[in-house]
Amino acid sequence: MSDTKTTPSAGTALAAEALGTFLLVLAVVGTALFAAGFGEGTDAANKGVGFLGVALAVGLAVTAGVYAFGPISGGHFNPAVTLGLAAAGRFPWSKAVGYIIAQVIGGAVATTVIVLIGLYGPDSWLAAAQDGGFASNGWDDLSPAGFGIGGAIVAEVIFTALFVLVILGVTHPTRGTPALAGLAIGLTLTLIHLVTIPIDNTSVNPARSIATAIYGGGEALAQVWVFIVFPIVGALLAGITYRALFEPRVAQP
Repeated sequence: MSDTKTTPSAGTALAAEALGTFLLVLAVVGTALFAAGFGEGTDAANKGVGFLGVALAVGLAVTAGVYAFGPISGGHFNPAVTLGLAAAGRFPWSKAVGYIIAQVIGGAVATTVIVLIGLYGPDSWLAAAQDGGFASNGWDDLSPAGFGIGGAIVAEVIFTALFVLVILGVTHPTRGTPALAGLAIGLTLTLIHLVTIPIDNTSVNPARSIATAIYGGGEALAQVWVFIVFPIVGALLAGITYRALFEPRVAQP
């Protein structure tokens, strides 16, 4: 029996990215809409999982996705991560567009599944979820704590940059620890959500933001550009910075 490993095809890698992003978005948005506030206002012992539950859900999902699909596609599941890795020289720019398209499709399918489930929910559940923004990212009225656009921009740039820096560190080909990379990435994303959900519902992932804005109504669609542009800005800054500071330079003769 041969031990030769085969390189996944381009189509297989794109399918893995779509499935991983589907898992991630289904977990975070599904938890936010179905479970975060369950029992609120109807039971003194609230059965909802709250912000902590949402943060744990996204961390668990990305951890599972990295271990399941990472060996096939690299486990990006996020356009900002793809572009940050490319800026750091870890991923070919030529493959970035395909990955981003697959990620956006995977996220959109996930929120569509949530809508299909909602069609069979209690009376007005789906309408109420959409009127509330469908867990979309945003500022002012769409911010859980009422933060403005400036807070959202700063949070998305800084926390996406930190996320990408962690990914670059734990997946480094010589200094990283591959067996623990998925766990480190998942815990970092959990931490980021714990800090930033009250600010803007936490994006750090344009595919997640697009997926919810599709069903979140006019205000969510009008604000989604911030959660496309600024996570990418943060990721590119992280990729360029990591490459400049931490990648070895070849000495000139």
